[in-house]
Amino acid sequence: MKHKILVARATFPDVVARLEQHFDVESNQGDQVFSPAELAERLQGKDGLFATLSERISAEVIAAAPALKAVCNMAVGYDNIDLAAASRAGIKVTNTPDVLNETTADFAWALLMATARRITEAEHWLRAGQWKKWRYDVLLGADLHGATLGILGMGRIGQAIARRSSGFGMKVIYHNRSRLPEELESGANHAGYVSKEDLLRTADHVVLTLPYSPQLHHTIGAAEIALMKPSATLVNIARGGIVDDAALIAALREHRIASAGLDVFENEPALNPDFLTLSNVVLTPHIASASEPTRRAMANCAADNLIAALGGRQPPNLLNPEANRKE
Repeated sequence: MKHKILVARATFPDVVARLEQHFDVESNQGDQVFSPAELAERLQGKDGLFATLSERISAEVIAAAPALKAVCNMAVGYDNIDLAAASRAGIKVTNTPDVLNETTADFAWALLMATARRITEAEHWLRAGQWKKWRYDVLLGADLHGATLGILGMGRIGQAIARRSSGFGMKVIYHNRSRLPEELESGANHAGYVSKEDLLRTADHVVLTLPYSPQLHHTIGAAEIALMKPSATLVNIARGGIVDDAALIAALREHRIASAGLDVFENEPALNPDFLTLSNVVLTPHIASASEPTRRAMANCAADNLIAALGGRQPPNLLNPEANRKE
């Protein structure tokens, strides 16, 4: 008898067809976003869950799904899952690292350039019919070439961003929970380690790529923003909750920093509506990994993990090996 799984959100039909070769699949191709109660109901009798960041897999949901053996996230992050509760229940949890590093780094640069050079603001100004003549001081932005780039969170994506900076002749500084080995600092990343405070004081452009955890909630708040240059830009492609959105809105409104580019928000998709009143912020709807090849790679990586986990093998991207002890 085949294991039963739930594919919690719509995904590529060929990936669903691939899963159907291995499992009895309930697929939410209608793309309803399940409430916790609805998710718990759908998980009755299910051995596996193909999940996205939309699903909040809490201890309560886990307790209500006693048959569940594997939760495979189509994402690098997994702050939507109570990992400790899953481990206690013997549920293997996986994510999809590496396959989105380069695409996400590309997008970080797109967002950084749009923010520094005021591209969104310029397009809105043009579309509103404001472009009547050339002026020396219209929509003056900040240069990237020769500037100092500060990267907060120097994992694989942060390093991919750093590598791209060499074409702009930028100085790269970074802060991370642990310092990179010397060969990585002096190699393609050409990056110097500094304290978080020095990074914020020194960088012309700050990019956030660190993972979310409760300990890192509001890593960038009013006190941290106050350290930044008035001319600085802040780009967040990490997670909502890393930045105190209300504090950032106040700083942007009062021009205590020049601009921000944001792909993630607290309480997304219900972002703070005050962002929409500001001209000096570029807003995108959590699309840093949204190229078709990358999203396909993510979906297939999650499928690989689920097929392995329910097939009695070690999944490639297991986050909680302690769950094996419950088998």
